[in-house]
This record gives sequence, C-alpha cells and structure tokens, in this order.
Amino acid sequence: QVQLAESGGGLVQPGDSLTLSCVASIDMFRFRNWSWFRQYPGKQRELVATISSNGSPTYRDSVKGRFAISRDNPKTTVYLQIHSLKPEDTAVYYCNTPTAVLSWGQGTQVTVDS
Repeated sequence: QVQLAESGGGLVQPGDSLTLSCVASIDMFRFRNWSWFRQYPGKQRELVATISSNGSPTYRDSVKGRFAISRDNPKTTVYLQIHSLKPEDTAVYYCNTPTAVLSWGQGTQVTVDS
C-alpha cells in the first residue's frame, strides 16, 4: 500500500524558513512527477509546486521566489523549502502526484505567527 508521510511543519515566525519533507513509500518513485499542495481551513487543497521526474520545478505564481521543491530519488523523498514565511503560508501541506492519484497522507501543519 502506498503511503505518503509529510513532516517538518511547525510554528514559525514571519520571515523564517522551513523545509518540509515527504517520504513516499512507492515503487517507481523516480519515474513520477511530484507535487506539494496546501490546504487552508475550509478550503480545497491547492497545488503550490511540482517537480518533474527529471527534476524540473514549476510553481504557483503566488509562491514563486520563496518556495523551492526538490527531490531525492534514492530516499524516495520530496522536499519543499519555504523562505521568508508569511502568515498567509499558514496551512496544512501535503504531497502527492500532480493529479493526486494517491491516497493523501496526514499532512504537516505550518503556522506562521509572531
């Protein structure tokens, strides 16, 4: 059974940086594109960043320049670095394929508050 396990969230101050991790227990990890999503309370998940199987990243316009997605294929892990955190980054962050074909993990809560 495929499992997605996100971690690395927490309570941070505005301007801080954070690195989120997602371990995907799945075969053929390296052949898939991977994405990070975030979900605000009462809202649907929105895609914020994608990394292709060859390592090319794409970002939601609103996070360009502050978010950086990367991957480590041997560790079957996807990362999301968030710099210059803002209160509006407060959300639960999830990873999945870009079309969200896998069962969602538990997510990791990021709270930005002074």
